[in-house]
Amino acid sequence: MKKYHLILLLLFLSITAQGQPFPSKPIRILTTEAGGGGDLVARVIGQGLSSALGQPVVIDNRGLRGGEIVAKASGDGHTLLSYGNPLWLAPFLHTHVAFDPLRDFAPVTLSVSSPNVLVVNSSTAASSVTELIALARSKKGRLNFASSGVGSSNHLAAELFRSMANIDLVHVPYKGAGPALTALIGGETQLMFPSAGSVTAHLRSGKLKGLAVTSNEPSALAPGLPTVAASGLPGYESSLVLGVFAPSSTPVRLTNRLNQEIVKVLRAPDVKEKLFNTGVEVVGSSPSQFATRVQTEMKRLGKLIRDAGIRTD
Repeated sequence: MKKYHLILLLLFLSITAQGQPFPSKPIRILTTEAGGGGDLVARVIGQGLSSALGQPVVIDNRGLRGGEIVAKASGDGHTLLSYGNPLWLAPFLHTHVAFDPLRDFAPVTLSVSSPNVLVVNSSTAASSVTELIALARSKKGRLNFASSGVGSSNHLAAELFRSMANIDLVHVPYKGAGPALTALIGGETQLMFPSAGSVTAHLRSGKLKGLAVTSNEPSALAPGLPTVAASGLPGYESSLVLGVFAPSSTPVRLTNRLNQEIVKVLRAPDVKEKLFNTGVEVVGSSPSQFATRVQTEMKRLGKLIRDAGIRTD
């Protein structure tokens, strides 16, 4: 009899919990360090969610540590993570990672995307992808590429290019995109794969030459430039993306609700324009589309990282 009563109690509590309105308290979004592009996107999403759901949304800048926190959080829809490629590539780049990107998170939506741009110093004797590959082969081991740091999006974009083109390039990491671009303009290095938003002014001024974008389709963020894939390296694709996750224990009904609300926020014309002006394009995918993107990228770039021996610790 006691066992029967316990079952009834658990059933009652389950039904009661499912019937609770969502959200019933403030929502917390953990994201990248303050001041960066990931922080801005999270704040834009948070502001829109707060208006739509009638609850405050708190942005918590924890960096990659946010992944560990969200992985252990309750799946009640009130704790979310807004992060990009470094989250699901962390197990390949770091020795110790306290979360599993596939096991511990429920993808909600791929929020935004931003391609890198293959640029060269204005004095580099290459004006196309095929010319750059030919130049690299003729100067084996004598072309340097700059990056904003080991394991960064622009570093991995260059490593993927090097691997697929089967060329020998020398990596020169800098402490940030700004110093890397300065070095490239000054001729210390010959090429780089910076984000579209960070390099637009340099392309307009003629300080750098843009050869192609790394996305699988031409991008309005880099008008007039072809893709790397269409310029002599079929199958090449590399972009910085940001998406929203919930803890893996979150019910499907809540991830679907969050997806609907966040996509609605992102696709508002004023939001799309605001984010585009910061160098990112709105995507707003379904949960399954985002999950596929994460799985595909982990498989492809995980192998690249292992083969190249790239580590950040």
